[in-house]
Amino acid sequence: MVRLFDTARGEVVPFEPGPVVTMYTCGITPYDATHLGHAATYLAYDVLQRRLRDLGHVTQCVRNVTDVDDDILKKARELGVDYLELGAQETARFDADMRALGMLPAFSEPRATSAIHDILGFIGMVLDRGHAYEAGGAVYFSVATFDRFGQVSHLARDRMLELAAEHGGNPDDPAKRDPLDFVLWQPSLPDEPAWDSLWGPGRPGWHIECSALALRELGTTVDIHGGGRDLVFPHHESEAAQSEAATGQPFVRHWMHAGLVKLGGTKMSKSLGNLVFVSELVKEWDPMAVRLAVLAHHYRADWEWEGRLMPEATERLERWRAAGEGDAALDAVRVALDDDLDTPAALESVDAAAAAGHGVSQAAALLGVVLREQGATEAAPPVPE
Repeated sequence: MVRLFDTARGEVVPFEPGPVVTMYTCGITPYDATHLGHAATYLAYDVLQRRLRDLGHVTQCVRNVTDVDDDILKKARELGVDYLELGAQETARFDADMRALGMLPAFSEPRATSAIHDILGFIGMVLDRGHAYEAGGAVYFSVATFDRFGQVSHLARDRMLELAAEHGGNPDDPAKRDPLDFVLWQPSLPDEPAWDSLWGPGRPGWHIECSALALRELGTTVDIHGGGRDLVFPHHESEAAQSEAATGQPFVRHWMHAGLVKLGGTKMSKSLGNLVFVSELVKEWDPMAVRLAVLAHHYRADWEWEGRLMPEATERLERWRAAGEGDAALDAVRVALDDDLDTPAALESVDAAAAAGHGVSQAAALLGVVLREQGATEAAPPVPE
């Protein structure tokens, strides 16, 4: 039995889906290259999919592309390029990075701009059910109408307000009835894209995009949903509230969040610029070694990127390759992955088998590590000047 930590329940619990497992992981906002924080989150979902497929399940993992929001519009404005051009270029770079790391292809990788019609319909549902209101040319979700707000994060109101302010939630917006209310639809600035709606021309809020895409691609209730731990509030809390307000059904059966990767003691962040890019790492190191460097850390742990990690991962990869073909440690890896995706324990099991002279190719493959030598990776597209 696979057991995973569920954020909403705050403990490791059995994960028992049906034959088809629906999964949604929040994807990138494509205005810069893929960094190790992204890779760590998507590797966790990749390894989970591999184990579920090993158990006989079919997995359908949707990973969205947020190609219209404050961040990408700001970056496009700074670069003097069209936001869709920037988004397409950075999405292509991201996809190349994911292929280099051996990620399973996404079941679907929908763009937010592909779902405007769905978003408008979704907002209409929330309004019709009395959970939203119009004010100041925008449409807001009313948290006071939804008594389960807080069901994912379980945070105190003061902490919610702090995080909302940090993540662009604008608690001081005078048009809001409650500072925690969040935008479903907003007027566009003169140089921003706008779509017609019943509430005036504008663009969607951040949270509504993922709800609309998840419901469109996977249905009313998703088996497992998540991303990085920094998305728990306000993003995933808001998603859960608006989705359940619209449909009247549970939105997510199991919430799975990855820890944060740090550099210099601070979380890797595009806004801070303290990043290690996948596209740069795979120019110097074998992509399978990069994969091993990440999997050496438990997916829920916060950890620090250090220079020693790549040489250590490269030595580990060479030992595994020298051990050759075989199924040694395969069952031990399965046991470790069933215990809340304990990849550090899985790697140690493979290390022990390889040190004893046993072939470990099948155990490595379950972790997504290909032991044959890798060729040159696809070059990432250039960053616009």
